[in-house]
Amino acid sequence: MIIEPLPQTPANVASEFAIAAGQLNFSFGEGELQKQILFDVTFNVAQGEVVLLTGPSGSGKTTLLTLIGGLRHVRSGELTVLSQAMHQATKTDLVQVRRNIGFIFQQHNLLPFLTARKNVEMTFQLHPEVPAAEVYQRSEEILTRVGLGDRLDYHPARLSGGQKQRVAIARALAADPKLILADEPTAALDSQSGRDVVDLLQELARSKGCPVLMVTHDNRVLDIADRIIHMEDGRIQSGS
Repeated sequence: MIIEPLPQTPANVASEFAIAAGQLNFSFGEGELQKQILFDVTFNVAQGEVVLLTGPSGSGKTTLLTLIGGLRHVRSGELTVLSQAMHQATKTDLVQVRRNIGFIFQQHNLLPFLTARKNVEMTFQLHPEVPAAEVYQRSEEILTRVGLGDRLDYHPARLSGGQKQRVAIARALAADPKLILADEPTAALDSQSGRDVVDLLQELARSKGCPVLMVTHDNRVLDIADRIIHMEDGRIQSGS
């Protein structure tokens, strides 16, 4: 007798994949005002993989990223992130998932009244178990690793756009996340700064074995990807 293998669903691939989505749908609004953004999205991201999410504006890329990051609730379909079923998650579960994700946004979102070091230290507010002395040391080490060892006590106003994004990357990586989600991290940067940022992100992520899912419109950085997933009109067109 031939036994067919079980289908690869978020439930039985959680240990193999950092992200596993199955027929994921999402809509904004209610009733007649409801507008569907995602349609039957199914894809996986393996451990240690660098995946780029491409597509025109309005195709649902950022919405998908916010669902994966636990910033919105899954309403339809299945989504497992870092072994947590997001479609069954409580608020406490979502907070726990977010503690293990490094977020990098298009706008660096640095606090202007804090130095580079203090901005990185902010990420440890989600990790109160880390002693203050270790927070100080790890923040300095990661900033030095991203080439800002001589800018530790600079405020954002004294940093270039590329340097600010490096601080944002350092902040995302400081607490050793298990997953990195990046939304257009090179959009506001010139060609060289954008290249430096993605090369740095790839190098640091690979050295830590941490998977990366990055939304981008920037064709200059596509070569860093292990795989490219293209979306249009809320649907995955290729690369899943």
